Amino acid sequence: MKHFGGPVLFLDRANINTDEIIPAKYLTENTKESLRPHILEDLALPGFTPPGSCAGKSVIVTRENFGCGSSREHAPWVLELNGINMVIAPSFARIFRQNMYNCGMIACELPSGDIDALFKDFADRDTILSVDLGAETLAFNETAGSGEGVAKERLFSFRLGTFEKALVSAGGWIHYAEQHY
Repeated sequence: MKHFGGPVLFLDRANINTDEIIPAKYLTENTKESLRPHILEDLALPGFTPPGSCAGKSVIVTRENFGCGSSREHAPWVLELNGINMVIAPSFARIFRQNMYNCGMIACELPSGDIDALFKDFADRDTILSVDLGAETLAFNETAGSGEGVAKERLFSFRLGTFEKALVSAGGWIHYAEQHY
């Protein structure tokens, strides 16, 4: 099973599509590894410079409809290759969401109000996420003092379906199938 949690990358935009996650011109590469440097290459956000902005991040928090556009496994692959195994958003494109679980990764849905609170409290701060899969809880913590002497912390609950948990625990669809068929 993959590790979930760690340093958080905040992408404050809705409808980030698969062509922005991994541009289509790289889909003919011969190895998955060759996708790595092209993560979010075409994403235009102020202050965001790929792949540097992604370095050392393990989790993405973003807005609704993440992964829309063309259906392709390459989008979760490039995230995984860069150490990102969890994306948190109010909603996901259906096929992208399933591809995340098929890769043993988590597409975690939180209500828009919770996402708004995360951006308000943490987007401009170094933030670490701790994930408890058994209790289905997320704990966001500021890694440096806020200047007020008190670091911020926010706790949230999330839900995974039974099959989603099984895929994540197995490490993805292929490992799940090897164990059950």
